[in-house]
Amino acid sequence: MARVKGAVMSRKRRNKVLRLAKGYYGSKSRLFKTAKEAVYKSGQKAYIGRKQKKREFRRLWIERISAACKANGMNYSTFMNGLKKAGITLNRKMLSEIAISNPAAFTELTEKAKTAL
Repeated sequence: MARVKGAVMSRKRRNKVLRLAKGYYGSKSRLFKTAKEAVYKSGQKAYIGRKQKKREFRRLWIERISAACKANGMNYSTFMNGLKKAGITLNRKMLSEIAISNPAAFTELTEKAKTAL
């Protein structure tokens, strides 16, 4: 039986890593060993970043809602509690959009939350 050489697959694997490392600074984009480490690390950081992005956006929405609540004489936690008791199920993203784009509608929501408490 003929001997199988791994040159083609090895080259493919190395080129794949070097393509992923395109645009990296210095030897990280040119040398396989350092490129492999950089691609591995950047993959880890990208994974972590996707989780952090969700947290940061939720925090931003809560800050916006809180600021709009304070403008209407209410704090965030009582507003959310009032909405829950009033049976209004809007997520924080939509509430923050309403607070920015339509302050009059947000004022109505705060009034409904106050009456439900």
